[in-house]
Amino acid sequence: MFRGVLPALVTPFRDGAVDEDCFVRLVERQIAGGVHGLVPVGTTGESATLSHDEHNRVIELCIKTAAGRLPVVAGTGSNSTDEAIELTRHAKTAGADAALIVTPYYNRPSQEGMYAHYAAIADAVQIPILVYNVPGRTGVDISNETLARLAKLPNIVGIKDATGDLARASQQRLMCGEDWVMLSGDDPTALGYMAHGGHGSISVTANVAPEQVSAFYNDALTGQWQGALYGQDRLIRLHKALFTDASPSPTKFALAHLGLCSEEARLPIVPASDASRTEVLAAMRDAGVI
Repeated sequence: MFRGVLPALVTPFRDGAVDEDCFVRLVERQIAGGVHGLVPVGTTGESATLSHDEHNRVIELCIKTAAGRLPVVAGTGSNSTDEAIELTRHAKTAGADAALIVTPYYNRPSQEGMYAHYAAIADAVQIPILVYNVPGRTGVDISNETLARLAKLPNIVGIKDATGDLARASQQRLMCGEDWVMLSGDDPTALGYMAHGGHGSISVTANVAPEQVSAFYNDALTGQWQGALYGQDRLIRLHKALFTDASPSPTKFALAHLGLCSEEARLPIVPASDASRTEVLAAMRDAGVI
């Protein structure tokens, strides 16, 4: 079920509030662009600055708009296990197909603490769970050994790996078994990740270029590596450009340039710098978006 590209959707704002109509249009654009799934309220969706009510509402809107056409993997992570359980319960009730749960940030638990965190959520909510490992943001790095233990639990089905460590991917695939879902969380290294046995990506770039990113993953999934390499070369500058300032401000600038949403983000994220804007526009031209 979880293969190909699943965009890590932005959450559009207008005058400080979630712009629900705009969000629906963005979801429809992704579906029309050929993506393989949807991920609301992840990091790119500014989940850290959404209220619980907003968080839950965005998930509900995504599920309603998708209407069963694509799987929805709802971001429900927290550094509080109880809070993660609450958010995950809501996602299941709303009809999400899976939950994306980030490793507990800031409080920096041990490997045993991370295992206990995920085991508790999996025991409390019967929904497929993808572990989200992004050490650069959380301050913790879940090991392959811990993931191999979690892979034995019925509800823990795979990972979003944003480490960019490709050797780890091969080792993890062998340790966690053939049913383990492996999604990249790092657009620039996704070609290598797929070659190491990955199944797809939860992508930031797909927000801006859904058709181009979908074509890349369709080629990679079918072993058409020359086509995938062409897609990688076409997209690599955009992959990098969208992180030339604090994410998701460059992505929101790109979408605003396309007339799709406001640039507005929530503090402490501020609008993209002039240098970032210049690079994003050049990268969009390279990718064939403008």
